[in-house]
Amino acid sequence: MTVQSTDANRIVLCMKWGTKYGPEYVNRLYGMVRRHLRGEFRFVCLTDRAEGIRPEVSCLPIPELALPEGIPERGWKKLTTFAADLHGLQGTALFLDVDVVIVDDITPFFEQPGEFLIIHDWKRPWRITGNSSVYRFRIGAHADVLEHFRRHHADIRARFRNEQAYLSDALHRRGQLAYWPKAWCASWKYHCIPRFPLNYLMAPSVPPGARILVFHGVVNPPDALAGLSQGNWRKALPAPWIEQHWQE
Repeated sequence: MTVQSTDANRIVLCMKWGTKYGPEYVNRLYGMVRRHLRGEFRFVCLTDRAEGIRPEVSCLPIPELALPEGIPERGWKKLTTFAADLHGLQGTALFLDVDVVIVDDITPFFEQPGEFLIIHDWKRPWRITGNSSVYRFRIGAHADVLEHFRRHHADIRARFRNEQAYLSDALHRRGQLAYWPKAWCASWKYHCIPRFPLNYLMAPSVPPGARILVFHGVVNPPDALAGLSQGNWRKALPAPWIEQHWQE
């Protein structure tokens, strides 16, 4: 099935809570989307801290996940994007983590056929698990996934390490899980950093066909720009070219 998405109902969605990421991450993400998405769209940030976020971004509260107090969050909050009524929003939503770097046209992410699309996990491609740094869905279409988690969160958290593992399993069982073309979403640590020992001689680069670079793990765009590994398993030289992309 192809999700028909017109300019009028295209929503780019991100989520920011707590203090790990400042407003500059949202502001720069908006700037990258504006430069790399053809046509009009609405940009929405679900957040508990709207201070400093640029006025083009619609800041809305993160829906309540309704977990008991004291349970580790581990990204489960992302499941609230599947609320039956997400602040009255309607249309097709492309969710982006706030720390991704967009390097090419992302219009095809709204054109790719599929009910629900997500990154296929790079490290263990034989599994169905997706990486939820970039996913697309029709708002309100998968509310049962969120409600099932709310009713059975103890069992689900015992069976699945995080939200993306549960989400991938649930949508796979419904026959709705699909993945982005392999080249579109590249892992910074797996695809951009040269293999040892070339990582000590050559700077990271954008893999052919990549549209979005995903910074999963401990390294974020400013770290990569400066060549800071932050304890990552592979040392990388500075990548000053990130600055031309990661800006407002």
